[in-house]
Amino acid sequence: MARRPARSARPGPSSRSDGSDRSAAPCPCGLPATYGACCGRFHSVGSGAATGVTPPTAELLMRSRYSAFAVGDEPYLLRSWDPATRPPGVDLDPAVRWTGLEILETTDGTPFHTTGTVTFRARFTHRGKPEVLSERSRFSRHEGAWVYVDGIVAE
Repeated sequence: MARRPARSARPGPSSRSDGSDRSAAPCPCGLPATYGACCGRFHSVGSGAATGVTPPTAELLMRSRYSAFAVGDEPYLLRSWDPATRPPGVDLDPAVRWTGLEILETTDGTPFHTTGTVTFRARFTHRGKPEVLSERSRFSRHEGAWVYVDGIVAE
């Protein structure tokens, strides 16, 4: 998923803006699990230390990256980006609220592959206005873990 303008001052991925624990909430990626049991297990903990658990497929990496955008986890977004294409930072717009993810197609990207693609549609609101981001993302393995390489945004 591409960068968004304006840096966010959101709380960390394990806490909500009201100070409560996010891990028991439904996962933003849409799978039927809590955030803590789903994408949260891949994200950073506390001061940004890695959990040591990585998504086993390109689709789960895509879902975890969507959830990282939803919870404002910039360290995870950067850590899960291919070093060859990774930007110096991700500007998370505090006016964006991610509201749903739909996986349209996956190609390869299983534990037995080294590359894969995921085509998705991500719904969000920007300043209250509903919008949609459609992208075909490319993933590859880097040091054994799936990483986001780049994506083609559909108009």
